[in-house]
Formats: sequence, structure tokens, C-alpha cells
Amino acid sequence: MYAALWHILPGPWWVRVLILVVLVMAVLYGLFYYVFPWVSQFVNPQEVTVQ
Repeated sequence: MYAALWHILPGPWWVRVLILVVLVMAVLYGLFYYVFPWVSQFVNPQEVTVQ
């Protein structure tokens, strides 16, 4: 999968690395600002019990 992604991206290796870094940052931004706050409404860490 990673090799296919690497071959699909245009440009020399440093442009590919730059594109991948930007894509990873965009995914992390989306997770931290949209997905995780939405999921935290359903998961309450204060209700955890350990027996």
C-alpha cells in the first residue's frame, strides 16, 4: 500500500516527502479538531471502573 502511494505521488523524492508530511498533518488536524471532540461526547473517562 505504501509503495503504491509512493509511486502515485508526482515529483522527486523530496516533493513526495513534503506532500506526505502535509497529508499526515491534515489528517491529524482533522482528528484532533473534529473527530476526537465528537467521540468524547460518547466516551466519559470518569465512568471507568477497575475491578
